[in-house]
Formats: sequence, structure tokens, C-alpha cells
Amino acid sequence: MREILLAICLLLGLLKVSAQTSAGWKPTDSITGKFSYFKPDALGNIFALTERGQLKKYNATHDSMGVFNDVRRYGRLHSVSPGNALRTLLYFKEYRTLLVLDRLMQVVNKIDLRKANAFQASLAALGYDNSIWIFDEQDSKVKKLNEDGSLIFETADLRIVLGEAIAPNTLFDLGGLLYLYDPQKGLFIFDYYGGLKKKIALLDWKAVQPLGKNMAGIKNGKLVLYAPDMMDWKESDLPENIKNSPIVYFTPRSVMTLDATGIRFYDWKNN
Repeated sequence: MREILLAICLLLGLLKVSAQTSAGWKPTDSITGKFSYFKPDALGNIFALTERGQLKKYNATHDSMGVFNDVRRYGRLHSVSPGNALRTLLYFKEYRTLLVLDRLMQVVNKIDLRKANAFQASLAALGYDNSIWIFDEQDSKVKKLNEDGSLIFETADLRIVLGEAIAPNTLFDLGGLLYLYDPQKGLFIFDYYGGLKKKIALLDWKAVQPLGKNMAGIKNGKLVLYAPDMMDWKESDLPENIKNSPIVYFTPRSVMTLDATGIRFYDWKNN
């Protein structure tokens, strides 16, 4: 009898924790629509690609700010890289084409990466100074370009530098450093001149992104925060609708996900 009562108490405790967790992760807001992709910027703006091929921009209060209608003209949109409030970079991987948009979603520049001798760029990201970073799989180099597509500099062959070939799926710069993430090899941190600063064995993460001084991502269905400078590691559980979302972004205030009804926002402070 005592064992039965103990089991009941434990079950009630688990149900209570589960209910609290579910309540804490209820959506606080949403942008309704049929989207295949979205990307937030540092100011809270959202760039969302509709199933019809329109790239829409929403401000921090989720009001529409503009539309770019010529997405399909350049092929399938591979990625959006928002920089500051004045520039946004679009990458069309199939045709090796970069478009630079202004804050009104108007094209201010078009770059053919083949003319820059970058024939297999797998990743492209806007730098803090409006320069452009790309990772070229063909020669395994990170290249920094001007906004007109001219080469500023390139790293040495990273297969030689690292002693292994890498296939990163994430590239961004932050705080004077450049980050490459390969789910099978880990996180590689470089200075702005291509010098390797650190390799961290963060393996099999998805949704890898900077969050303040931390690296955020999802590992085994849990939110993981890792501070490279302090080697501090924190984990927290995520509900099914967040950890299974095809796109997840974390900001200091909210968590954003994509589902069949649109973009959903969850209050970070309640969790």
C-alpha cells in the first residue's frame, strides 16, 4: 500500500511539472500565413518567404513593412542574412547569385559569385560592416567580399589549416569573430583574417545561432546554451512543437518557430 501511495504522489508531481511547462510555452503572438522560411534580424524585424515566392518584411510589432516580389526570378531562395537596418542579403544558391536589398526591400546590388571565382559557395552571410562572407566548398575557403562582389581576402585552404575537410551548414560573424558550424565536426571560431581561434566539439546540434555571449541550439530535443569563453553549458527541456519545428530562432526575449499556420512566438521570460 505504501508503495502504491508513493507511486501516486510521484505521478501527481510529474503531472504538475508537465502542466507548468506546457503553460509556460504557450504562444504569445503569431504572424499568420503559409511560409516556407523565415529569418529574424537583431532589431526584431522578420523576413518571411511565402509559398507563392514573396519575401515579406515585418517589423518588431509584426506589422508589414514591405514585400520583395521578384524572388522566383532568381531561382529558389537559399537563405536570408539580415545585417543592420539598411541592408539585407539574399542568396540564391542554384544560380550562385547574391542580392543586396535596402530597408525598403529594393535591390541595390546584384552579385554573380561566378565572376568572383566562387563556383560552389554553400553559405553566404552579411558582415557587420556590410561586407559579405561566403564559404566556397570548391577550395574549402572562407572568402570576404565587398558589396560589389570584389574579393577583400580569402583564408588558406581550411582542409590544410584544420587537418580535415568540413561541411558547415552555418556561418555568421559576431563580436569580431567568424563562426562556422559543421554538425559532424563542431564549431570553428576564426578571427576576421581567417586565423583559427578555437574548435569546440558541439556535435549534432540543430538551429545553431548566437544568443548574447552564448551559442544556442537544440541537442537531443533540448535547448542548449554554451558560453565559449567560460565553457559553461546549460540545458532545458523543450515541448514537442518547438523542438520538432523545421525552423527555430532564439532571441533574448522570445522563441520563434514555423508551423503550417505561420510563425509563432513564445515568451522566453516565462521559461
